[in-house]
Parts: sequence; structure tokens; C-alpha cells
Amino acid sequence: MSLKQHGKARAHTNIALIKYWGKADESLIIPMNNSISVTLDKFYTETEVTFNPEYKQDRLVLNGQEVTDDEATKIYRFMDLVRERGNTSMYAHIESVNFVPTAAGLASSASAYAALSAACNVALNLNLSDTALSRLARRGSGSACRSIFGGFSEWNKGYDDETSYAHSIDANGWENDLSMIFVVINNKSKKISSRSGMSHTRQTSRFYQYWLDHVDDDISDVKDAIHNKNFNKLGEVIEENGLRMHATNLGSQPPFTYLVPESYQAMEIVHQCREAGFPGYFTMDAGPNVKILTEKKNQDYIINALLKTFREDQIIASDITQTSIEIIK
Repeated sequence: MSLKQHGKARAHTNIALIKYWGKADESLIIPMNNSISVTLDKFYTETEVTFNPEYKQDRLVLNGQEVTDDEATKIYRFMDLVRERGNTSMYAHIESVNFVPTAAGLASSASAYAALSAACNVALNLNLSDTALSRLARRGSGSACRSIFGGFSEWNKGYDDETSYAHSIDANGWENDLSMIFVVINNKSKKISSRSGMSHTRQTSRFYQYWLDHVDDDISDVKDAIHNKNFNKLGEVIEENGLRMHATNLGSQPPFTYLVPESYQAMEIVHQCREAGFPGYFTMDAGPNVKILTEKKNQDYIINALLKTFREDQIIASDITQTSIEIIK
């Protein structure tokens, strides 16, 4: 009889519409504010985990290559949390494949830790609810807690490990009418990581408290817009929220920015599309790449407008998926 315990899962990555920027607790990854995201159909991670009492250590294989760098060390620390929850000392072999276009410039940590959490849940028969799974995924990567769910989801900041988790926001199928366009300006490693950037901003930015003071209103306005299927209101709020987040970086001591001239070019094209009657709204995370939320009926117009300035391989469109975590048999 085999003592191996096995699980495999797929999780999709997400893009924050109302940003998470700054941690109240670094070790537990508890954020300073709530956030709202959409989960994307095109970008996902599949992860297979096998626990075996004969294994002498954890092993990570990513896209067919064994990983031994700092990211592997981070994942092995996460596996210690999983072992603690599963009351086991068994090590695991992890095989993970990222179905994210190399040029997307899109961090896959959200889908990676969500898929890993779900695969471990199956392998060790943890029987975690979606809420508990979201808590666990958060310990690997904060945004991963939102990738447990499809469509729109909100991460409740909470105040400790038990109260910080994501939940789904019911949009009554409105997700099917929306899509997101990526303008990939730079897919190289950032000089300032998200973790370093948000920590530096929280500690030194003169604008940071202003950012925090307005997030709750943004959350409320976005929920109302989703409930009423008001695309323009949704877009206006997420665009302002994203720009406000980037403004906090400029208020830091010393100041810094993730945006480059091409980022502003893409933003200007979005403005021009709106003036022409084809609305889309932009948002940017901790990097120069621009993401544009639009209604599917206007997607082609906006893509064609972008193609006058950017190469075809810099433009990637994705639907929003309603699918949450998938267990693969």
C-alpha cells in the first residue's frame, strides 16, 4: 500500500482594481486596507503536490526546471505551515506550470500560491473551506487569497490570521460582459520589488495617510457599481484609486515611481478612446505595465488604438473568469 498523498489544482491569477498597498503585519501578511480584484481567464497556474514519508526534503519544479533560489526557500517555508496544519512531517515534491505568457509582465504569485494551497488541501485531506483556503494562500502571497475565487473578490484586511481573508462578490454574471487588456511595457524584474516599495511608502510617504483615508469610500463605490452594473462608475473609481496609489510612491522619502513614459502614452490612448465613445479605464500595479478594464463590445476598438503605438506582442486581452479553484483528477 502506497503511503504517498497526492493532489493537483488549478488557480487563476487576479488583478487588483482597488489596490492593496502596505502591510499592517509583515509576517502574517495582513494588509493596511481592503482590496477588490477580478480573476482572469487567460492566466493560471497548475500545481501538483506529492507528499511521501521517504522524501528527505521539499523539491520544487517550475515549468520543467528545478528551482533552488530564494523563491524556492519561500515556498518551503510555506510548506512548513501546511505541514503544521496537516499534522504531518512528510516532505513534498511540487510540480508547477505557469500558463502565463512570458511577455505578460504579470506576477504569477497569486495563482501559484492559490493552486499550491488547494493541491495541499487535497493531498493531506485538510478539508479546508474556501475561507480557510483563502487564509492559507494569503500566508504565501497576499493577493493569492483573492485567487481562490472567480469573478470579483474582496480581501477583508482583518486584524489577525483568522480574520484576514477574501470572499466572492456576486456580480450576477456581469463578469461575462467585461475584459481586461494588458499593455506590456516591460517584463523585466523591477528595481524596487512590490514588497520593498509598499514598505518604504508606508513608512515615509507624506501622501500615504490620504491614500488610506479614501480606500473605504472606493471599496463602497466599487461594490455599488458592481451591484448596479455601472461600468463607467466602476472605471472612474478604479482609475482614481490606481493613480492615488502611485502618487504615494512619489510622496516617499526618497521618492520613486514604477511608471515610465510609455505608461503615460497608454493612459493617454485610453483617454482618447473614451472621448471617442469607447470607454476603458486603466490601472497599474507595482510596475510600468498598464491594464485596461473595458466592456467586451469595445475591446477591439481599444486594441486597434493601442496598436498604433505599441507592438502586437505587447497587447494581451483576457476575459474575466467566474471559475474558482479547480481540482484536477
